[in-house]
Amino acid sequence: MPSPTKSTPDRPAQRRQRLLHELKQKNVPAMLVTDVVNVTYLTGFSGDSSYLLLGKGVCLLISDARYTVQIEEECPGIDALIRKPNESLLKAVQQGVKQAKCNQIGFEAGTITYQHWQHLEATLDKIEWIPCDGLVETLRQVKDATEIAEIRLAVEQAERGFALIIAGLTGEMTELQVAHDLEHAMRRFGAAGVAFDPIVAVGARAALPHARPQSQCIADAPFTLIDWGARTVSGYRSDLTRLVITGKIPPKLAKVYRVVLNAQLAGIEAIRPGVRGADIDRIARSIIEKAGFGRQFGHSLGHGVGLHIHEAPRLSSTSNDELEPGMIVTVEPGIYLPGWGGVRIEDDILVTRDGCEVLTSVTKEWDEIQPK
Repeated sequence: MPSPTKSTPDRPAQRRQRLLHELKQKNVPAMLVTDVVNVTYLTGFSGDSSYLLLGKGVCLLISDARYTVQIEEECPGIDALIRKPNESLLKAVQQGVKQAKCNQIGFEAGTITYQHWQHLEATLDKIEWIPCDGLVETLRQVKDATEIAEIRLAVEQAERGFALIIAGLTGEMTELQVAHDLEHAMRRFGAAGVAFDPIVAVGARAALPHARPQSQCIADAPFTLIDWGARTVSGYRSDLTRLVITGKIPPKLAKVYRVVLNAQLAGIEAIRPGVRGADIDRIARSIIEKAGFGRQFGHSLGHGVGLHIHEAPRLSSTSNDELEPGMIVTVEPGIYLPGWGGVRIEDDILVTRDGCEVLTSVTKEWDEIQPK
């Protein structure tokens, strides 16, 4: 895991208090947090193979001797239970649960394995284990000032890396070379790595929404779709998609591109507090449907982004998530035509008190993306 954000040391403590409030509302006295990203979010700890036991009067980070000093540096005020070299993590959890003196404990059913859960039930048979999925993820939907600053940084790193790659793009380069060079470029500008494996898809391969880079050369078609993002040292991510024009433009491309761009702009304009994800999806999707490409837009309009590249809230036809200030979502409509290619345009959007702010700035206007 990446190192924690250090500018505001009390942020993890504030998050733990919010989680304790949620647990109290559900009459759950304590919770075992096992998802590594959620442990980082609640503690600032950047290691792995560690759980957090949190409840009234207990805040215990269960880890091992590799992280003794690291926990002291990164997690002031948090008690640590360091397991012995010959002791399993689950055995240490048993000790921690006994210290907590609780007979009911919530757990993250979506991340703990069935085998681990069976072991806990068998060894701590007097404990009632209560599924508490999504509690921490719900808290993570609304970003605080530190998190927003980190995602702005991830956007900047991604955009600077992209600009460097486009400046040196040649027809002989393969999709795979572009993807590798893009990662290196983002790292040059301070990124810890990629937010996800970049998608570089030349021509007809752009019809695959999640195409994996292969040996096709940039010169093999007049356009290339690139979907990429940076991951900061603190673990926050960005997510962008652009179409790069490299040759003579097929007439069909101009039409498809303008439909996708109009849909994206309409979706962005609809973003504001109180609006449901399904409503935003419908606004953008209706433009693509009216243009006759409804069946060629098969995924949701967007998703939250933060410590995970895909997280809540969702902008989809089934999403009842209501947007709140501080949420950051992608807006990424697309049209995919097998055998011909595809177009997707994606930006990262911050929900503000009275609307939204587009965090990404790479040009996407049709007249500006064409080669000079």
